Amino acid sequence: MGTALPRTGGRAVQAAITLLVVLGVALWWLLSTGGERSPGGRVTLATGVPTGVYARYGELLKQDLAHDMPDVDLRLTRSEGSIDNLRQLVAGRAQFTIATADAVATYQVRSEAGADRLRACARLYDDYMQLVVPKDSAVRSTKDLRRLRVGVGADGSGVQLITRRLLEAAGLDFDRDITPVRVGIDRMPDLLERGKLDAFFWSGGLPTTAVQHLAQRFPVRLVQLGDLTEGLHRQGEPTRYYRAAVMPADAYPRAQDGEAVKTIAVANLLVTTDREDAALTEGITRTVINSRDWIGRQVHAAQKVDLRTAVFTDPLQLHEGARRYYLSQKP
Repeated sequence: MGTALPRTGGRAVQAAITLLVVLGVALWWLLSTGGERSPGGRVTLATGVPTGVYARYGELLKQDLAHDMPDVDLRLTRSEGSIDNLRQLVAGRAQFTIATADAVATYQVRSEAGADRLRACARLYDDYMQLVVPKDSAVRSTKDLRRLRVGVGADGSGVQLITRRLLEAAGLDFDRDITPVRVGIDRMPDLLERGKLDAFFWSGGLPTTAVQHLAQRFPVRLVQLGDLTEGLHRQGEPTRYYRAAVMPADAYPRAQDGEAVKTIAVANLLVTTDREDAALTEGITRTVINSRDWIGRQVHAAQKVDLRTAVFTDPLQLHEGARRYYLSQKP
């Protein structure tokens, strides 16, 4: 005949069994979720000027992320462009941003603060350099801008970075040979329409809404930039990220008169830093790739986001969270 356990001893055994069950469930949950909590909290994405492609892309990504990661509160903040975005990122004012590959390379070459901490989530779409003039303008190439008032992009923008290089490739000095007007795409179309500018440069996805709307209300023309590719590539390491490209005839039908326009293009990257949470970065990368078709219906440039090319983020290495996402997509 067995001996009954003392009442206090029985309660202790029961408590031990309950604890083991709880620990077992907790261990199963940790293993099934990779040991990480679902990402949450406030996250800031630095975009660009209000009428640019970066800003619109950010607005749509925010909507998709609210569905995919409801515990993440994505906040959008404006900026002057790529270089400014990178500075906001390393200063901790943003956790993610968009920047062109040439701007990232320039940031690294200059050894700016935090350059070694930058990491990529994805290659997104290409920006196309656009030189816009009134339709009756005598400007047929960049060298014809001498002594004219030219919109060059705000200080800290990728537009101004490329514009300076284009002018150099055309044999022009940024400060002496033109009158540079340092404003962004939120102001340049209006200034051109009012006769306060003779031309402006813009670097953005096709089509950029601000340029599209300008062409619908005011006769403008796009000037070819294809003759400057070789001159650009002679200017150093960051310029290898520029490639010869063609804006198709239907990019801005009213501004192109059915003709394609030769230009240069450069890739955009979704950028973060090595201090960002891996699970959060993996989730955001997943949403960026999965939202391509939906966002692409409203921001045509986003149609170019592709899982097969997203991993080519030179000059940055992938963040560990992004790498984890791409590895999970392998068959």
